[in-house]
This record gives sequence, C-alpha cells and structure tokens, in this order.
Amino acid sequence: MLKKDKMARSIDNNIERGINRIVEGTRFKGEVSCESNIRIDGSFEGDLETKGRLVIGPQGSVNGTVRCQNCEVEGKLTGKLGVEELLSLKASAQMEGEIHYGQLSIEPGAKLAGTLHMGSKIKDISSRDEGARAEERTA
Repeated sequence: MLKKDKMARSIDNNIERGINRIVEGTRFKGEVSCESNIRIDGSFEGDLETKGRLVIGPQGSVNGTVRCQNCEVEGKLTGKLGVEELLSLKASAQMEGEIHYGQLSIEPGAKLAGTLHMGSKIKDISSRDEGARAEERTA
C-alpha cells in the first residue's frame, strides 16, 4: 500500500469519526461550516452547513438556515432546513419553518409547523434567500 493512500484514508476516517459539539449552556451566534458531524446541545443562531450529520439534542436549539446530509432533531429548530438524505424527528422535537428533505421519519409526539418539501435540492434554500435579500434592497 502506498503511503499517500494510507494517509488519505486516515484523514477520511478522522472526518467520519470527528464530532463538533456545542454543549449545553453554550450560546453561539454566527456561521458554521464543517466537513464532519456536529451535535448541538446548547443554543445556535445563524447559518450552519455540514457535509455530515447534524444532531440537535433534547436541550439544543437552532434558529437560522441549516444545510446538512442527515439530521436528527430532539430539541428545537426554527428557520430553514435543507437535508439531503434523512430528517429524523424524535418525540421531543419542535420544528417550525421551511423544510426540504430527501426522506422523513417522525416519532409520535414531535411538533412540526411550516412548509415541507420532499426531494427538493437544498441549494434552493440559499438561492431563495439571496433573491429575497435583493428584492428587499431594491424596495
């Protein structure tokens, strides 16, 4: 095996195993972009994009625009959400907003309000935001 191939696999494995965390009691505002998974047990407000899985824990809350590969919600999410593959809502989940997803799983007890779009490309979310901002600037 070539050293270069071995090194590339090591980097790929670290991305798969790596989990970014916003722990309970932490409030974060801004923009997050990551290659690996992220778990939010605290509070996040802003834009979040991950090529991995997003988990919003039971005490976690997110308010903003989110784009991810897979998403599991136990806490609160308000805003725009784009999930390429599976969106899983646990019984304690509370979601409100515009939601785009590939597949959807909802446990009894989950609260969901808003507009749902199955099979939509998540790129639609950012292009609509930019169009709306441009219209606001010209008005």
